[in-house]
Amino acid sequence: MKALLIIDVQKDFCPGGALAVSQGDEIVPVINQYIHYFSSRFWPVLASRDWHPRETTHFQNYGGPWPAHCVQNTKGAMFHPELKLPENATVFSKGMGYDGKSYSAFLGVNGQQMGLLDYLNAKEIRELYICGLATDYCVKESVLDALKNGFQVTLLTDAIKGVNLQPGDAKEAVVLMKVKGAKTIEFHHLPS
Repeated sequence: MKALLIIDVQKDFCPGGALAVSQGDEIVPVINQYIHYFSSRFWPVLASRDWHPRETTHFQNYGGPWPAHCVQNTKGAMFHPELKLPENATVFSKGMGYDGKSYSAFLGVNGQQMGLLDYLNAKEIRELYICGLATDYCVKESVLDALKNGFQVTLLTDAIKGVNLQPGDAKEAVVLMKVKGAKTIEFHHLPS
C-alpha cells in the first residue's frame, strides 16, 4: 500500500516562525493537492511534527544548534493553519525528549506510542510519498531512514523547501536522496 508522509509543516518552520524556512508556506497548497489525491484513493495520510519540551539539547540554550522552536502545545508547534490534514490522518510526534534527537520522522510516535516503522509495517505500507520541511534536514533524514528500512520512496519535489544554511544544501540533499534510491515526482506527473 502507498501512503503520504508530510514532514513538519508547522508554524515555526514557516515565515514568521521561530525557525522559518524561506517561503516554507508556499508548499502548503501543493501538499493539500497531494492530501486530496491520497485521501480520494483511501491511501493513508501521515504527518510528523517536532514536539519539543521547553528544555532540550536540540536548542541553543542547552548546547544545541537551533533556537527554541515547536515547543509542545505552543502556537509555533501547530500545523500550518492552511494545511488540510484529514481527520483520520495519523500524526507522529518527534523530539519529545531532552536528548533532542528529532530529524527523522522514524523517531516519532503516534498517539498510541507506536513508532512510525512499526505503524507502517502493521498497515502493510511499502511505498512512501514524502514532502514537507525542511528538505536538507528532516525530509532528508526521513527519506534516508525509509530507504534503509526497505521502503520504496518517492520525494515530492514540488512540495519541499530547504533551510539552506549553506547555499545549495537543499539541492545536495535531493541529489543524495536520489543516489540512495528515492524517486522524484511532481503533482502534475501523478497518474490520474
